[in-house]
Amino acid sequence: MINIKNFAVRKISAFGMKYLPFADAASEAVPLSRLLRLSLFQVTVGMALVLMVGTLNRVMIVELNVPATLVGAMLALPLVFAPFRALIGFKSDNFKSALGLRRLPYIYKGTMLQFGGFAIMPFALLVLSGYGKAAQAPHWIGEVGAAIAFLLVGAGVHMVQTVGLALATDLVEEEDQPKVVGLMYVSLLAGMIVSAFTYGAALQTYSPLRLIQVIQGSAVLTVVLNGLAMWKQEARDRVRGNAIRTAEPSFAQAWARLSERPGLMRLLAIIAFGTAGFGMADVLMEPFGGQVLQMSVAETTRLTVYLAFGTLVGFTMASRWMARGARPIDVAIYGALIGVPAFGLIILSAHLLSIAVLIVATLAAGFGAGLFGHGTLTTTMRTAPRDQIGLSLGAWGAVQTTSAGASIAVGGFLRDRLQSGSAGVHSAGAYIPVFCLEIGLLMLALLLAFPIFGRAGRPYDAQKTAQDGFAKGNAG
Repeated sequence: MINIKNFAVRKISAFGMKYLPFADAASEAVPLSRLLRLSLFQVTVGMALVLMVGTLNRVMIVELNVPATLVGAMLALPLVFAPFRALIGFKSDNFKSALGLRRLPYIYKGTMLQFGGFAIMPFALLVLSGYGKAAQAPHWIGEVGAAIAFLLVGAGVHMVQTVGLALATDLVEEEDQPKVVGLMYVSLLAGMIVSAFTYGAALQTYSPLRLIQVIQGSAVLTVVLNGLAMWKQEARDRVRGNAIRTAEPSFAQAWARLSERPGLMRLLAIIAFGTAGFGMADVLMEPFGGQVLQMSVAETTRLTVYLAFGTLVGFTMASRWMARGARPIDVAIYGALIGVPAFGLIILSAHLLSIAVLIVATLAAGFGAGLFGHGTLTTTMRTAPRDQIGLSLGAWGAVQTTSAGASIAVGGFLRDRLQSGSAGVHSAGAYIPVFCLEIGLLMLALLLAFPIFGRAGRPYDAQKTAQDGFAKGNAG
């Protein structure tokens, strides 16, 4: 019996190591079970993103008749904190406490911010929906409350994700850092997929009360999962705990040191344009499906599932290609190349009034975004020294989130202006120009990246920093 049990365990472990994306990041010191438990913080981040960018933006625009400009501005409010992701990462690199911890205190603070935002959100939605006695309150109170809730949740997501990724990279060897970050993002996408299905099923029959129950459940689950993720993940460092008064470098000095790495500025510009190109439709995809293709709340929420699934496949394929020698920046370029025709298919779905075409386009856009995100993230990590991992991840996150937030706000503004145009624009005509703009932004990213595409005709050496391959192309 014992031999049969051991045989089964070995087979299951071998299956997981072979087919679970990035499972090879595990080791005897850091088993896969520990990494998967740590990745629960990404599940809560995925929940928050689906709820805000997916479900709530559709409900507020279509069911509650809130202008898309206002909704886009609310979703872009976390943009205020996005540039501070680099500062948060730097602080977690150098934080000293009496307990000798540096990452976990920031994850805890971010969790409390997320919970606070979810606690405020139901009351704001009650006022916006005019449900029960809340109809007597001025409408602007609901708008202000919703804005504060979005701001708190967004700030918490920034802090938890930046420091959580830095903690994940602390636990493994340098050569395994891209793999473990990839595993964290697989968990993010898995959380988005499961959350989208769950929210879609819970809101199959929509009512304001049901939406509020969904938000309250998300708040409690966020605290529980993040608590499990943090449990016994960071060892107490007595040396760090006894060195509280030791001077540390300033943020300006640390950033100057990182920004001197050749090719970093070009890389950040590529990230900015590419992320804006993929992200501008986030606030519009579900309203587009609801207004143009007459899809239900549940059907449009599932679009997030297709997008996340495509991104998951993109991350997985990017990891395999890079393991075989592909340069991360080349993988990112392939992602942007796939994104251009994907948004062309979204435009085509409006002309054909085809939900099937929209689903295919959403999958393709997610696949391209996965390649682009993993490629640029891995390049950024390999550009930085080990003692600046938090700062480099924060810089990537700051640029990526700032671009995404700004593009969301611009997309919502353009949609409203076109929708209210004096020429009586058809509902599809209010969305198509935004998708065309996304294609243009992706092409700008490609123009910046093509001079370093496949440079020197040799594969990227995974054991070297991006300075060896990426910077040479930048110099050319």
